[in-house]
Amino acid sequence: MPVSEIRLRKATIDDLALLRAWDEEPHVVAATGADSGGFDWAYELPREVDWRELLIAEHAGRPVGMLQIIDPAIEESHYWGDAAPNQRAIDIWLGDGADLSRGFGTQMMRLAIERCFTDPSVTTVLADPLATNERARRFYERLGFKRIERRMFGEDDCYVYRLARDDWP
Repeated sequence: MPVSEIRLRKATIDDLALLRAWDEEPHVVAATGADSGGFDWAYELPREVDWRELLIAEHAGRPVGMLQIIDPAIEESHYWGDAAPNQRAIDIWLGDGADLSRGFGTQMMRLAIERCFTDPSVTTVLADPLATNERARRFYERLGFKRIERRMFGEDDCYVYRLARDDWP
């Protein structure tokens, strides 16, 4: 399936019901950890901040997933701690369980990485799957991410993965 089949668009308040429904999907809950149900979409969707993009992935015009791209150095909650500049961190999830294992996540991630590296100052892309989420860890490794540390993010035991610009085709 060519990358061109997935399109990314800005998430809007019109996506509120969809995102809330996706938050209840068992595979989303399992991958989210202690943060599950903690994202206030009604508040976050209309917010314009310079450190984050919220994007909906569509296949043939149908929403299939969500991406969040942040600048961890300036993100307001300091989730990543004292992050170095010139990095981006990506969260990705497919909404409907029926869309798993169809290649959508890979296409979404490739588009997100390309989007990050379009900015010539960005040197690194980060991801933080739960340590127990073997499927997500294999996913990042297939895309060229390297595991750099195991770290607690609040109550969540995660691995931090990094993809350097020089390691991306």
